[in-house]
Amino acid sequence: MNLFDEPKIDAHCHLLDPARFPYAPDVAYRPSGQEIATPEQYLQVMDAYGIRHALLVGPNSGYGLDNRCMLDALARYPERFRGVAVVRNEAPREELLGLKQSGVVGVALNATVLGVDHCLQAGPLLRHLADLDLFLSMQVEHDQLVALGPLLQNSGVRVVFDHCGRPHPDAGIDQPGFQALLSFARTGRAAVKLSGYQKFSQQPAPHADTRRFVRALLDTFTPDACMWASDWPFLKSPVHLDVGPLLRQVERMVPDAEERRRLWWETPRRWLGLPHVEDASPAA
Repeated sequence: MNLFDEPKIDAHCHLLDPARFPYAPDVAYRPSGQEIATPEQYLQVMDAYGIRHALLVGPNSGYGLDNRCMLDALARYPERFRGVAVVRNEAPREELLGLKQSGVVGVALNATVLGVDHCLQAGPLLRHLADLDLFLSMQVEHDQLVALGPLLQNSGVRVVFDHCGRPHPDAGIDQPGFQALLSFARTGRAAVKLSGYQKFSQQPAPHADTRRFVRALLDTFTPDACMWASDWPFLKSPVHLDVGPLLRQVERMVPDAEERRRLWWETPRRWLGLPHVEDASPAA
């Protein structure tokens, strides 16, 4: 089977459609140009590369706490998309339940934007997520997870860590934040997205300085708790990126087709709550 025909689920991408859903007036960054990303545009990308489903993550850029663009796509394409919403730490259970009924499977918490202190105040939110069986999509960088680890460990919530935990490439595998991330593999309720290399690499694509971290995550979490993600449309990337080369990079890192199937089909299928039995053969 051609690599691009292998069935896939993209575990992290964004929609930005300011023509239909204007940006919030107080956001720090307003995506534009090639960062504009409608569901119709991404459906074409998905069909070109064998991506059957995708997890739409509400972006802090552009929309802040406004989930309307993502929720609109979930309503119009429920068979293709699931969502991760951005909410207040004080979001009540009823709000979260309503999001879940709309196709949302998790809530995002971004320490790289909001800071560690903000995230440390999210205890009540995490308890609601655990109660509703929604997962936390957690983005950290460098050693932020050292401070946040106890809160996440004690909350009982399922956690998906974005973008390999965004380690500092020069600090190596033994840096405290990355070791804290690896320790979550033992909990049985954590997974990690192999994605966003441009967010922490200090080298141009294909970001060779990230490979040892990806290898360590695959070895520790195994493909049963790792997911591939594109990070499309590559917000704030200093250079143009595309999905095809990212898939070839996975092929080099994971040459075994069965392991790739676990990485970009079986594991995200479970976390996104997609049906257990589904035709995963190449699209006609």
